[in-house]
Amino acid sequence: MSNPVARQQAQGAHTPQLWSVWFIAPISIAAVGLLAYGLFQGMDALLTTENRTGEPVDVNDVIKATATGITLIGAVLTGVYAYRKQLLAEGDSHRADASQFTDRYSTAAAQLGHEQAAVRLAGVYAMARLADDWPEQRQVCIDVLCAYLRMPYEPAPEATGFKAGEREVRHTIIRVIRDHIQDPMAPNTWCGLNLDFTGATFDGGDFQGAKFTGGVVSFAKAQFIEGTVSFADTQFRGGDVTFSNAQFRGGYVIFAKAQFCGGVVDFINAQFRGGSATFIHAQFRGGYVIFNNARFRGGIVAFGAAQLAGGVVSFGEVQFAGVEVTFSCAQFDGCKVYFDDTQFTDSTIDFSDAQFAGGEVYFNHAQFAGGMVTFDEVRVGSAANIDWGPLPAISPNMP
Repeated sequence: MSNPVARQQAQGAHTPQLWSVWFIAPISIAAVGLLAYGLFQGMDALLTTENRTGEPVDVNDVIKATATGITLIGAVLTGVYAYRKQLLAEGDSHRADASQFTDRYSTAAAQLGHEQAAVRLAGVYAMARLADDWPEQRQVCIDVLCAYLRMPYEPAPEATGFKAGEREVRHTIIRVIRDHIQDPMAPNTWCGLNLDFTGATFDGGDFQGAKFTGGVVSFAKAQFIEGTVSFADTQFRGGDVTFSNAQFRGGYVIFAKAQFCGGVVDFINAQFRGGSATFIHAQFRGGYVIFNNARFRGGIVAFGAAQLAGGVVSFGEVQFAGVEVTFSCAQFDGCKVYFDDTQFTDSTIDFSDAQFAGGEVYFNHAQFAGGMVTFDEVRVGSAANIDWGPLPAISPNMP
């Protein structure tokens, strides 16, 4: 594995930029000489002015006063020298620390590439600890852990390329990352940094309670196969999180009680085949959550009891085929929800007990072919705007 740290650090990067002593010494001697002469002349003039008797000033008094001034100047120069020496010592210390960090990085990277799973696990924890201790290169260490998850992975024991213990190593990386993005105010937080999972394979994993508060987080083209991947109680408060072109095949993806309060979360062109994606009790209070052009084939998509109180949620041109979609008990109040050009084919769409207290919901050019659409016990407030556009293929029991 290549060492990007070595490329980023120039030789002697921590050495203070100090002038050469052969340049400073002559200038300092000349400056001190001129200053001493000036002090002598100044003291002589000052003492002559202060002497009101008209008698000549004792030269010894002038010399004593000048010597006192030179002593003070010497003390200042001594302090400057001590400060220069301290800078050099600090530079040596920083270089030693940087060398130690680089050695730790190389060791951890080598462990991550080891054949034995136990050694790779040690490498995961070593790289995470290094990221905590080395703020200047924290992003690099995180990039290495994310890159590990992007490497080819075969979860089936009977398949070629299967590695014993690899699943535990990968799930450990996910837990380590999750634990570091729980509190944006923590001293060693990884919140706000970039996380690149592009094309990674997930056969489970727990991001519960994570806080995405900035940076760029990419699950683009990731594959979620079997298992359970949890984003429950996750907060999306800034930055960009993308699941574009991701594939969800079987398994469970959980966004229960997730909070979407800012930034952009997109599932553009994502494919959901079987399994379930749950947003039960999720809160949409700001930002953009975009499912445009996503494809749902079978399975369950649940927004039950979700609160859509702000921001934009778009299902534009999404195709639901043989899917159970539920917004049962959801609350629409201040959010803009778009189902424009959405296709519901042989699917069950349930808005039972939903409350439309405010906001805007658009079904322009939506198509309902087969299946069933339910609006039982729906409540619509005067501030809500539900726009059906052209009549759908199946006329639901509209509120």
